[in-house]
Amino acid sequence: MNVADLKIKNLVEYKNQIYTITEIFHSTEQAYFVKIESDTQSISVPADSIKPIKITEEWLEKLGFSRTYSSDQRIRYERPEAFIKYDIDLSSRKILEGLKIYGNAIKCRYIHEFQNIFSCLFGKEPTLHFGYLKTES
Repeated sequence: MNVADLKIKNLVEYKNQIYTITEIFHSTEQAYFVKIESDTQSISVPADSIKPIKITEEWLEKLGFSRTYSSDQRIRYERPEAFIKYDIDLSSRKILEGLKIYGNAIKCRYIHEFQNIFSCLFGKEPTLHFGYLKTES
């Protein structure tokens, strides 16, 4: 992953497990490393060894979205904030898929991207249900 896209508290995948980034740093060789934590361990790994987590319907629900519309062409998820929606385009062209904020389409395919956008808009981390991320006020 590109370290410039990451921030503390982002969720990422490493060796098929979910971790939270707790630190980003340079090594003496100028390579970027990240310290990542799960419920059971804390490790430092090269930043290019972690992977983004793709947004799925399951992850949308964990991020506080609820399914509000479903058809043969599209599934819509909405958050409690009336202006944040996520559309899943079921057609092969995927033209309508993605995050919508105030009606504007925003490229957002991964969990860390949504976390960063939400954090910029509201100044806090999104609440993540099922114990992956603690609520920040």
